[in-house]
Amino acid sequence: MTKAVPPAKPTDTASSRIAGPSSAAPAQELIDAGFAWEIADAPLLHGGLNLADLGHVLDLHQRGIIPDRPAADLLAELLIAYSTPAEEFPYDAQFGEPYNSRERLFAERLGNTAGWLHAGRPRREAARVALRILLREQTAGLVIEAGRFAKETADVARKNSGVLMPDQTYLQQAQPSTFGHYILAFVPPALRDGGRLLSAMEQVNLSPGGAGCVNGSRLLEDRMTIADLLGFSDVIDHTRDAMWQTDTFIDLLATSTSLISNQSKLAEDLEIWASQEFDYVDLAGPYTRASVLMPQKRNPYALTIVRGAGGVLIGRLTGFLAVVKSPSARSDNLIFAYGEIPRALELSTRISALMTGVVGTLSVNSDRMWEELQGGFSQATDLAEFIMLATDVDYRSAYRVVGQVVRSASNAKLRGLDITSEMIDEAAEEICGFGLSLDVDQLAAVLDPVNIVETRTATGGAAIDVVCEMADRFGAQAAEMIEEGQGHREHFLRAEDALVAKARSLVAEHQG
Repeated sequence: MTKAVPPAKPTDTASSRIAGPSSAAPAQELIDAGFAWEIADAPLLHGGLNLADLGHVLDLHQRGIIPDRPAADLLAELLIAYSTPAEEFPYDAQFGEPYNSRERLFAERLGNTAGWLHAGRPRREAARVALRILLREQTAGLVIEAGRFAKETADVARKNSGVLMPDQTYLQQAQPSTFGHYILAFVPPALRDGGRLLSAMEQVNLSPGGAGCVNGSRLLEDRMTIADLLGFSDVIDHTRDAMWQTDTFIDLLATSTSLISNQSKLAEDLEIWASQEFDYVDLAGPYTRASVLMPQKRNPYALTIVRGAGGVLIGRLTGFLAVVKSPSARSDNLIFAYGEIPRALELSTRISALMTGVVGTLSVNSDRMWEELQGGFSQATDLAEFIMLATDVDYRSAYRVVGQVVRSASNAKLRGLDITSEMIDEAAEEICGFGLSLDVDQLAAVLDPVNIVETRTATGGAAIDVVCEMADRFGAQAAEMIEEGQGHREHFLRAEDALVAKARSLVAEHQG
């Protein structure tokens, strides 16, 4: 029998693993693939980093951690950085990511005084604060643009509430409607996305300041001080969550993508309808582009930009979701967010503004729409319902009768308006075994697209009065959304001005 071997006792020798920062310079491959990527995002974070640094120094000074003169000297240098455009600031990937470039410059100018900036705060906290400062401003701007699109589209809907057209499903004529009712359908999604953006901004406008690395900082027992200085409404409760959360950014990306996807649907419709074959609408000249080869072409270029941007945003959302699936407390979660999320919001804002311009200057060919409405069979559903109500024939049978009438009329090159009681009786005899003897005047009214639209008086229907009421109500909601976005933007600007004024006052007091 084999004798059991006792477990080995742990030795007292130190681990062979090397701890502490490396004394070697970073590999060029790391600079090219990593630091250069982060430096490319420095212009986006520059303004937020300046404010984050100013707030942190003021917070530390207020607590008595930084003495008066070093605080004043450091703030003076930070105010120079604040006044320096991002493209003129010496960000250099050779020295690491943006925080390291800033640290190097401040140390060159201030020596050890610059070291106070690190007290109680890792570099990632500065970047997290900077990102949120940028995103809250961008989100407010996107809310405003979403509201402008909704309001402009609601106004266009009201103006075209009486422009009759054959509404479509699957690009096939469906039922008589109006262009106003059609285009108004793109307003409620924009309003909902605007509401979601406002909710997301409430989360973005929470401060991660004072979170330290993961478990807080012994130096900053009251995290609301830095939050108030930077204009945040509150702090993110859990310090680890404050450093590593990503769901708020997913929310922002998803909602901005949804907003532009809604506008992309409209752009696709308008591109088809602006074709010579449809000729329902025409884009204003400033939103088109000529062909350099074919003199007759006026391409709806703006719509191509909107549609393409929708695809780009879907890609950015998908890419970010792929990145943030990694384990918790990993830097790759947000290294790639610093550029991707702000650029996505900026793109969304520009595209929404573009689509607002397209809609507001759109020419609607009402005569062409009416011509197509008269020439088709979009009244078929109303005719089947009329037969059901007037004769007590079940709807399925009425549907079959109308289907046969439409087929026969189409073969004879007739229109829906040309359908007669005799044609219906002939089909009914074959399908039901008896004629229907419909009232001629009532039949004419049922076949009239104008009358059909005016029967759509239920909530959300296409009747002119209903469309106008919705357009006015949606327009008022959009105006409120614009005002709310502007209010947030003004609050952020006031907070920035107050922060900078406080820093300047302290510098004047202790450097004078």
